[in-house]
Amino acid sequence: MANPWAGEVALVVDGERRVAKLTLGALAELEAELACGSLVEVIDRFEQGRHSARDVQAVLVAGLRGGGWDVTAAQLISADIAGGPLSAGAVAAELLVRAFSLPEQ
Repeated sequence: MANPWAGEVALVVDGERRVAKLTLGALAELEAELACGSLVEVIDRFEQGRHSARDVQAVLVAGLRGGGWDVTAAQLISADIAGGPLSAGAVAAELLVRAFSLPEQ
């Protein structure tokens, strides 16, 4: 089970439930992958609805790696994500929210 207090979000990939988490290392990896000056830039993209499928994929890969799964972007491209692209985008956004705030009580 994903622990929101630890910043975790659940995602079902190829029928297997995975835990994703944006650790400090995962966040650094995300900045590098998206060639952003800061994480604020990534968050702004999501808040303003200007994020791309590549942004979603990069957040998910970083989060899944932060959660302990050594996945690559190439592996995630061909994976079946439960709920499809809409669910993937929602999980990516939730990962960013949980990385920088406490869950609602």
